[in-house]
Amino acid sequence: MSGEKVYFKTFGCRTNQFDTQVMMSRLEDFELSLDEREADVIVVNSCTVTNGADASVRHYINAVKRKNPSARVILAGCGAHSKGEELLKEGKVFGVMGHSEKEKINAILHRPESFYQIGDLEHIDETVVDQFVGKSRAFIKIQEGCDFECSYCIIPSVRGRARSHPPERIVEQVSRLAANGFGEFILTGTNVGSYGKDRGENLAGLLKRLSMIRGVRRIRIGSLEPIQISEEFLELLDEPWMARHLHIALQHTSDRMLELMRRRNRFPEDLELFERLAERGYALGTDFIVGHPGEGETEWAEAMERIGRLPLTHIHAFTYSPREGTHSTTLGPPPRGDVAKARHRELTARIAEKNLEFRRRHATGLQVLVESGKGRRYQGIDQYYNRVTIRSEEDLRHLWLQLDAIEVNEEGNHAVITQ
Repeated sequence: MSGEKVYFKTFGCRTNQFDTQVMMSRLEDFELSLDEREADVIVVNSCTVTNGADASVRHYINAVKRKNPSARVILAGCGAHSKGEELLKEGKVFGVMGHSEKEKINAILHRPESFYQIGDLEHIDETVVDQFVGKSRAFIKIQEGCDFECSYCIIPSVRGRARSHPPERIVEQVSRLAANGFGEFILTGTNVGSYGKDRGENLAGLLKRLSMIRGVRRIRIGSLEPIQISEEFLELLDEPWMARHLHIALQHTSDRMLELMRRRNRFPEDLELFERLAERGYALGTDFIVGHPGEGETEWAEAMERIGRLPLTHIHAFTYSPREGTHSTTLGPPPRGDVAKARHRELTARIAEKNLEFRRRHATGLQVLVESGKGRRYQGIDQYYNRVTIRSEEDLRHLWLQLDAIEVNEEGNHAVITQ
């Protein structure tokens, strides 16, 4: 036994959160640490989707080396493929390991010398995770990689082509976690909606199989593309185990911008789909890139007019970040930074208004899984993917609650539970 302590720092998406759990489950000779200052090894599971993500990872590495200068810092995740060689040469990290190497982490951490073990982009994990440390909800990675070629995106080059996990392994994964007390499962991946196309299967079929597992109470689905939502999928919308929230990646609402971005969706079809889903009582989120090259005043005005027509409740809006080697970098300069920031504020404020309107209309019958708590204040997520703050004298952590008396304001939803 090594006896050394390992701390994991995770950046980015739910897929990375699952990958961190895979690495944790493979630590045979090391002890898991929850304090970076006491760790002998710090594994940074990095994100590289934007320049800001790269900067956050670099900032963390610099800061943690000051806090714990004797620790060996290992870079994993997407940033290992885009920035690993650079950070290793600069002496910022002790080692670099690619996605395909994470199941070998126990052996890798025994290496006495600095290393660059990047592996390949064709790997599919075989690990079945039994627990999610510190979580109430379980993230289930069902596929890896992406075959889309959006002009702004670096992810296919660091995650590889789309490939699906075997359904039997996914079923086993969910079954084990459900047996260990997990009731909510979030299906994640690089491009979740592409699940099964390489195996002659599809997402709707997988959902049906998972819903029959004893203990599964709610299933959430990661980001979907509009063209991936089939009639078979739509038939599942009223199932009690379906979370009443879908995140459908539009990226923009101007058709000219969608064309420049090499997107496969167009607004007329997007509007029809969103209206159809909203009629079924669903909260709807999307991704939106602000300040992409070609986004002039005309495109922005059109985009905001169309945003007003979409029944959106949530948004992941971010400012365009040029990534080396992508087509977008050849399309000319993006809008000025101050213009992009102003547009970002306008967009997020508009969706916040829509979210408040939605929460006011859906303030009863909230099914909340409580995730965390401190003192008498607890936090949970309802079926519409809205956060609820609950005051209670009892310990509510990891409990399922149905709440009907909700106070709704701009900051969020609030409830009080009395004995």
